[in-house]
Amino acid sequence: MRLSLLLTAAPLVFLAACAGAPGSSSLGETGALAAKISPYGMFLAGESALNNGKNSDAARFFDQARSQTGDAMIGEKAFTAALQSGDVQKAALLAPSGDEASEADKRLGKLVVAVEALTEGRGKDAQALMAKDAIAFPHNLATALLSPWAAAQAGDLEGSLVRPQVRGDRLVDYFGQLGQAALFERAKKFDEAETDFKALVSSGAPTEMAVLGYGGFLERRGRKVDALALYAEQLAREPESVAIKSAQARASSGKAPPPMPTIRQGAAQAMLAPTATMVGAKQTLLALDYLRLIIRLDPQRDDAWVMVGDLMQGSGDLEGARAAFSHPKASSLEYATAQAKLAWTYQNADDKLTALKLARAAAAAGGTEARVTLADLLRSDEQYPEAVQVLNGIIAGAKTPDWRLLYSRGVAYERMNRWPEAQADLQAALKIRPEDPELLNYLGYSWIDRGQHLDEARAMIEKAVAADPRSGAMIDSLGWAFYRLGDYKMAVEKLEEAVELEAGDPEINNHLGDAYWKVGRKDEAQFQWRRVLTLKPDDKIKANAEAKLLSGVGPEGPAPKLAGS
Repeated sequence: MRLSLLLTAAPLVFLAACAGAPGSSSLGETGALAAKISPYGMFLAGESALNNGKNSDAARFFDQARSQTGDAMIGEKAFTAALQSGDVQKAALLAPSGDEASEADKRLGKLVVAVEALTEGRGKDAQALMAKDAIAFPHNLATALLSPWAAAQAGDLEGSLVRPQVRGDRLVDYFGQLGQAALFERAKKFDEAETDFKALVSSGAPTEMAVLGYGGFLERRGRKVDALALYAEQLAREPESVAIKSAQARASSGKAPPPMPTIRQGAAQAMLAPTATMVGAKQTLLALDYLRLIIRLDPQRDDAWVMVGDLMQGSGDLEGARAAFSHPKASSLEYATAQAKLAWTYQNADDKLTALKLARAAAAAGGTEARVTLADLLRSDEQYPEAVQVLNGIIAGAKTPDWRLLYSRGVAYERMNRWPEAQADLQAALKIRPEDPELLNYLGYSWIDRGQHLDEARAMIEKAVAADPRSGAMIDSLGWAFYRLGDYKMAVEKLEEAVELEAGDPEINNHLGDAYWKVGRKDEAQFQWRRVLTLKPDDKIKANAEAKLLSGVGPEGPAPKLAGS
């Protein structure tokens, strides 16, 4: 049965299937009902599941519809859904290949089948599938980088040592050389491997991946002193690198060196380059497809799990994102990052108790990143004293002050009305990071709101606005500076601009109402204050707007240039 025939199905079938439309709380039950009624019901249930980010359910429904109809388009949807849900085995079986399938899906299907062959140890099959130009754009980058690993698995030593090249693609050059170095080591061509590794770390800013690769090689060659020197140099450039710190600790403690990457692990790492290309091109679906292939090759590739979580969260699949973020175990280098992202999924869903529970559990291990996440969540929940307590411990234990931590603690102090401590932290942070627009704006606005250092504060905020001219919050700060200086005409101009950029911000609308009042536009001022009450303002802003509406006299008193400006 063709899809065109399915679309003529009876209205009752359509209604039954549509009961599981996006937003339904019983998608599985509805899908099961639809499956009993017709292939079209299964198709609609698959569409509904896909729209809700339920790729596994969608794959099952589409496959059921495909098996009964033989429709190529449904088959392609089943393939896509299976791949994006992470069932690469199933996707390989469903890979489109017929004349009726789209060229794009056929190309992707060939890549999936080749990766599955690699995963199953069938290197010769994978090598044949990825023979020169067998898989065309946009997957030619992936096949170029995977081909040497397929050759290695097939026992083709000469083919495994050929460095992949795609004209003009620096990522392929870089990952190709990184893979070639690992394959030289595997072939016991140690001098050639070291030549590649040295070339990769010889730049002024070598990547963490290259340093870890070369350092591991040196450790396996019994050259721990050289490895430790390499790690120390990288830590001087990236003092917060968890991976390099871990490698340094391993080498200095005399523990066994890391094993050579397996063929599957090497192939998975090679896939990072085309994945980065897809992310950079905003091809998020293809990026997710590639990440699923990476994880199929190397299920312990936790950086890929975190990226999957990011992409699934961005597509609205909260359940899938949480599953991905939950994958890295406590021993993983990505554990703290994954737990932080997991906690924020609950925080953003207004489940603050679960968010804090997760953050506290991760912070208990003592990792800096996990403790920073806990402090950020506490600040978000307005639990400022405990946030300060956590930040105190992190700042005290740091060799050099981190401006971001000083900034965070300064914000917490300011919200606790401990302005002297807040000002000290904010000024210390600004001394380290004098050009940061967020920091310039926060300290500048804090001074303006207190009537202090008004000219200096305005100059700081003008600098922040120049750096980020589309920030409604920063333009609001500038407008409020003019208001405090008594230049109400300019205040109105800037605050109107800020409201255009941030129409739903209650504080900006409240400020604009005050400025309107000062230039005699009293009806517009009252409109703005009434609007504030519809925008879910906090208690302080709500009380301020209500008081002005009830009193009928507008903002209390004049707002001239104040002492200390």
